[in-house]
Amino acid sequence: MSITIIAEVGINHNGSMEICKELIDVAVKTGCDAVKFQKRDIDLVYTQEFLAEPRESQWGTTQRDQKQGLEFDADDYKEIDRYCKEQGIEWFASAWDLNSQKFLRQFDCNYNKVASAMLVYEDLLKMIAEEGKRTFVSTGMSTYDDIQKAVDIFRDANCPFELMHTVSTYPMQPEDANLNVINTLRDKFQCDVGYSGHEIGKSISVAAAALGITSLERHITLDRTMYGSDQTASMEPTGLRILVGGIRKVELAMGDGVKRIIADEVPIAEKLRAHFS
Repeated sequence: MSITIIAEVGINHNGSMEICKELIDVAVKTGCDAVKFQKRDIDLVYTQEFLAEPRESQWGTTQRDQKQGLEFDADDYKEIDRYCKEQGIEWFASAWDLNSQKFLRQFDCNYNKVASAMLVYEDLLKMIAEEGKRTFVSTGMSTYDDIQKAVDIFRDANCPFELMHTVSTYPMQPEDANLNVINTLRDKFQCDVGYSGHEIGKSISVAAAALGITSLERHITLDRTMYGSDQTASMEPTGLRILVGGIRKVELAMGDGVKRIIADEVPIAEKLRAHFS
């Protein structure tokens, strides 16, 4: 099974459908398998006190203005659904609350996603698991016990899932990657394991591919200098194209692990060994 490459748009669209479509186009042109968004009911995710706090942004002067400005509504998601179908790419989103998961059901996407921050939100996990869709479960900021509880929820519901090794820093420093956790999670929980990367650059994600991940998620952006907390840990179009090509090359190079003499080696062996054969 080839690695499912997910382009995480998240909130890097900055509330603009034009930017959103450009990012979808980037995902399509670079060969990604899916694009992912984030959905929040801000009145459930944040306290009213927090939302009333001052914050200057292009949308207004409060935290509510900024958070609301980054949220797409039903009409926006209908356009995302239409555009992704037109472009021939899967899309899905990570819900941050129960209302948002209910909202997403109307689109009948093929995948679900549990964000690292939501891994311990058991009511949300149960709601997601009851849908029975392949679910990517990020494991940042979580203990083995946290992960086990999530795994149990999905197994009890007979819902297909895979864990994603994740370090929830933006950007992640290379020394924090701890890619060997990919093997640890696979062995400990006996399931497929992917990688959700927040690092700058490509090499760590390519290395993860060589460890047998089944999915790779990276945030994408048009320009890392754009407004937004996730932009600096995101991949620009050229880097994403190179990364996807590198991942596919690694998949091809890994082979089946059986040592054999390939046909192109035979004449070389005959030539180089002629003096003693």
